[in-house]
Amino acid sequence: MYDSREDTLKHISTVKKMIDIVIKELENRAVNHDKSKLESPEKEIFDKYTPKLKTSTYGSKEYKQFLIEMEPALTHHYANNRHHPEHFFYNECNGCFKRFYTEFTVCDICGYSQFTVRIDISQMNLIDIMEMFCDWKSATLRHDDGDLNKSIEINKKRFEISDQLISIFKNSVKLFE
Repeated sequence: MYDSREDTLKHISTVKKMIDIVIKELENRAVNHDKSKLESPEKEIFDKYTPKLKTSTYGSKEYKQFLIEMEPALTHHYANNRHHPEHFFYNECNGCFKRFYTEFTVCDICGYSQFTVRIDISQMNLIDIMEMFCDWKSATLRHDDGDLNKSIEINKKRFEISDQLISIFKNSVKLFE
C-alpha cells in the first residue's frame, strides 16, 4: 500500500526551499530599501521636501504639487527602485492605443506621434509588491494623518490596481497592527 509520508516530507522540504528564496530576497530588499535617497539628486530634494510631506495629507492637492516640484528626485528614485509602480510603465499611442514598452517617436501601426505614459503595476513581481506594501505602511507613519487603508484606496485609483489585489492589501493591513 502507498504511504504518502515520503512524498509529503519531500513536498514540505521543497516548499521550505522556495520560501527561503523569498525570505532571502526580502532580506536583501530590507537592507537596500531606498538607498538611492542617500545620493544626489535625491538627497538634496528629499532634505527640502520630507518635512513638507510630513504635514501634508497623502493624495491632497498640496501633496501632488510637492511631487511635481520633486520631479528630478522622483524620476531618479523610481528608475532605481522597482518597488514603486512608477518603475514600470509603457507608452500608449494616443491614436490606436498600442502599448510600447520602449521609447517610440512614431507608432508603427497608425503613424501617430503622440504617446501617453501609463504606469503598469502588472509588470511587478511578488517581492516588489510586498516591499511596496511595507513602504506604503512606513509612509503612513511619516505623515501626521497617515492611514494605510486610505492610502490603499488612493493608490487603487492612482495605479489602476485590481479589486483582487486591493482585497489582498486590505486583508494584510492587520499584519501591522
